[in-house]
Amino acid sequence: MKPKENLYHNSLIEEAHSILRLNDRGGYTVPTERLYPYQWNWDSAICAMGWHHFDEARAWNEIRMLLKGQWANGMLPHIIFHQDSPDYFPNADVWNVPKKCFLDKVEHPQTSGISQPPVLATCVRKLQEAGKESAINSSELKQICMKILKWHRWFWSARDPENTGLVSILHPWESGMDNSPAWDKSLVRVPPTLNSSYKRQDTSLIDSSQRPLQKEYDRYLYLVEKLREKEYDSNKISQDFPFRVIDIGLNSILQRSNLDLLALMDQFGMISECHELKKRIELARDAFAELWDPKHEHFYNRDEISGELIRVSTSACFLPLFGQLANDDQVLRMVSTLEKWAEQQFLLVPSTSPFDTNYEPQRYWRGPIWPHVNWMISEGLKEYGHNELSKKIRMQTLELISKLGFHEYYHPLGESGFGGDSFSWTAAVYLILCKTG
Repeated sequence: MKPKENLYHNSLIEEAHSILRLNDRGGYTVPTERLYPYQWNWDSAICAMGWHHFDEARAWNEIRMLLKGQWANGMLPHIIFHQDSPDYFPNADVWNVPKKCFLDKVEHPQTSGISQPPVLATCVRKLQEAGKESAINSSELKQICMKILKWHRWFWSARDPENTGLVSILHPWESGMDNSPAWDKSLVRVPPTLNSSYKRQDTSLIDSSQRPLQKEYDRYLYLVEKLREKEYDSNKISQDFPFRVIDIGLNSILQRSNLDLLALMDQFGMISECHELKKRIELARDAFAELWDPKHEHFYNRDEISGELIRVSTSACFLPLFGQLANDDQVLRMVSTLEKWAEQQFLLVPSTSPFDTNYEPQRYWRGPIWPHVNWMISEGLKEYGHNELSKKIRMQTLELISKLGFHEYYHPLGESGFGGDSFSWTAAVYLILCKTG
């Protein structure tokens, strides 16, 4: 690296540090000011890895604060409302989670009533392997692992009661990829909310062309209302609930986290817990074969109500690489697809296939590139030995951030950044990718 390039590189690292400090709210990190004023589940786990590069103690505090939101049944919600804010809808009052969901006699923040992709175990393992023994003692690390296992067990029991190996989501927000076109057909059977008086805050802060449509939000809110009506109790939520999908992204991330949690628990000699995880890992590995479409050479999501594969190509379809769920032939097919996208001058990896009729290069999860998803796909490719393509995705992501700044997501032609700026997990991913060889 030339001296001038090195100076610029160092200034970006400092800017990434500054963004995490800017968005620090006393032990937890908000994704960005105003637009997302609370602690988000998978954002926070990834932010912890960013913090770890320059403040290891603060990284572990991020994990502790996130786990404060855990429910009595093990569920770890997608939003932890540590404080009130007028800038976000739906807030804690809309979710209205009953007190019985939380542990008795334990102080807890208010939360949402659904979960999010469980990347936490993977992040904890990376912190532990890269860290100093003095940053966290083994007793506390073991407790953290048990809390994560309890969360995973919630997924297995509440979202896979028939023990198929694949867990379902009951809301697009649980996928983390809120308005992905993969959910369009499934959302058709969801009626809009009758609450016409609610007011979104996101479109007053960000251009509406970069956000989900109003008709989608109306359905998101209806699903919240139905879940709230059942007090978020999986035993009360019937099989005719209008949205029930096997999300390839969440299941891939859960599988990877199971593998990483197994590695952590093996260090502690937790024999029965390791046996439990191994059984679940094998079950998921076998079940994933059902999600592969040999004709289209793709893993796809599945609508659990219709039983049909959702043949929409998104960045989530490549996350089985991260979950180590693909066989050698499937990996080659996925690599070929990514290379075809790149041949058309698209940077990798658009959140929706640029050849799909639903592709919108600036609208949230319908086209833009998301750095944290790129990190996961790049990591998966590297573990399968596809180092050149892994490096290409890594370098393109770093170049996007260097050129356009620390945005929430980016145009696949590298034209501009979208969504929130000074974005926390973009800063964290920049730090992660800078350290990745």
